[in-house]
Amino acid sequence: MRNLSRPLLVAYALMFSTVSLAQAENPKGWILNAESNEERFQLIQGYLRGFDQPMWEVGERYEKVYEALTRENYKLAGYHWRKIKTTIQNGYLKRPKRQPNADSIFFNGTWKSVKEAFDSADKKKAWKAFEEGKGACMACHRAEGVGYMNDQSLFELK
Repeated sequence: MRNLSRPLLVAYALMFSTVSLAQAENPKGWILNAESNEERFQLIQGYLRGFDQPMWEVGERYEKVYEALTRENYKLAGYHWRKIKTTIQNGYLKRPKRQPNADSIFFNGTWKSVKEAFDSADKKKAWKAFEEGKGACMACHRAEGVGYMNDQSLFELK
């Protein structure tokens, strides 16, 4: 009798937990559980946030550019520099008002000259270009009214 009661107990437990899970709302359907497409889009838009997330990635990649230059790995510096461009431009989708300053201060001249300096693999040119890129970033922050962003250790890298 003891041998039969244990498997029966396990079977009841499995059956009960299966029924309970089937009745529960799908916890993985945070988007699909929304009542309308408008609510779904609002959830997605809130999740993706604003320009702060692309700028966070830019900051991380900026540090990686610095590390690559300290190792004289100019290909890696160039790789991250290209990804910085992609990240900022993708950020325009979320905040199109950021595009005019980014384009005029950063992409219409500075970005290309920095890329060319990294591509040259010339140590002096690369470091000079790094400083030029930093200056463009800081100027863009000031133009966007977020100059306080320039007061962080990221911009003390030399």
